[in-house]
Amino acid sequence: MLATIHGERTLTELDAARLNKLNGSQLPPVLADLLDLAEVLPSREVPADIVTMYSQVQIEDPATHQTQKITLCYPADAEPASGFISVLSPVGIGLLGVKAGTLARWQMPNGAQGAARVVAILFQPEASGDYTT
Repeated sequence: MLATIHGERTLTELDAARLNKLNGSQLPPVLADLLDLAEVLPSREVPADIVTMYSQVQIEDPATHQTQKITLCYPADAEPASGFISVLSPVGIGLLGVKAGTLARWQMPNGAQGAARVVAILFQPEASGDYTT
């Protein structure tokens, strides 16, 4: 399990509240820890270079240098084949709250380590003035 250091991740107040209600107490332990340790800011104060819910990001595999666009979403909206990745997935947890340029890391269910660099945030709801999505 990869630890989150206090202040290493930034969440909006709305994202934190919605995620805390998601699945009741059945949140993956890594996500529950992230919610406990993340810096939580009002939506209007979250920097535009932070991955928030429904952000579309370009990520790069550090080993192959292949890039892809993905959108971080809630489980009900997940469509991995279309690039909509659930926040409950290892990749989703790894990306939530990180800053552009960061090497996001996660642990897969089989124990393997995954990683991707957040090359760019192509869309962030809060940066476009949407504080309620």
